[in-house]
Amino acid sequence: ILIRYNARGFDLNRNFPDYFKQNNKRGQPETDSVKDWISKIQFVLSGSLHGGALVASYPYDNTPNAMFQTYAASPSLTPDDDIFKHLSLVYAKNHAKMSRGVACKSATPAFENGITNGAAWYPLTGGMQDYQYVWYGCMEVTLEISCCKYPPAYELRKYWEDNQLSLIKFLAEAHRGVQGFVLDSSGTPIERASIKVKGRDVGFQTTKYGEFWRILLPGYYKLEIFAEGFTPRDIEFVVVEQHPTLLNVTLQPAKHFTATPTFITTTMRIETKNVK
Repeated sequence: ILIRYNARGFDLNRNFPDYFKQNNKRGQPETDSVKDWISKIQFVLSGSLHGGALVASYPYDNTPNAMFQTYAASPSLTPDDDIFKHLSLVYAKNHAKMSRGVACKSATPAFENGITNGAAWYPLTGGMQDYQYVWYGCMEVTLEISCCKYPPAYELRKYWEDNQLSLIKFLAEAHRGVQGFVLDSSGTPIERASIKVKGRDVGFQTTKYGEFWRILLPGYYKLEIFAEGFTPRDIEFVVVEQHPTLLNVTLQPAKHFTATPTFITTTMRIETKNVK
């Protein structure tokens, strides 16, 4: 996909379900294919490559005010705002120019340190960035890497040189935080166990192999794990800077069946793409 619009004239980066406001735009085959893809693979980190500005933009792109049809440009922050700012800064500071925060044109905004909250820049409904995060727990950052929306092919080598280190450093962040397995008492993986970090309401799920990953900055955390037919567990753990924390969890069968608590469930791994 080289542009945001498909052959039917639909903007594909305004075509996803939205957390804050009902998106009434008719779903498109391209969007449905992407949704199906990310529902099957537990992506943990995503960089969405765009043109038209020089900034790393992080969720939320939309705002609760959108429910009332107002679109004031003010920050709309996620429970993982510390991580999103960190990921955005990793990209911007390793880019040849982005962290300078210089406006592309006199009439366009300058972004401090080369990063911005999406809604603080301009609110939008139906973007992939918020969908990835809210529905599947994937940490997606929109990477606006060129002032020119559609740069000529002969400039591509320069863009590669400007972004090479940023891309490598950004993808390496997928190895930060906590990772492990959720198993039953016999050592069998538990698929689709629901997990969240206490105080961070956007959760995620295990793979069919019982695997999970979550990007976190150094600190003390508590993991909350739920699975149908098992007794829930809370586990405290520490994340350090040098390497990911390995945390394997065993769940015991529940004596009496209780419904799995409902919170936003998600999944993860690494992804790169280019839409917007």
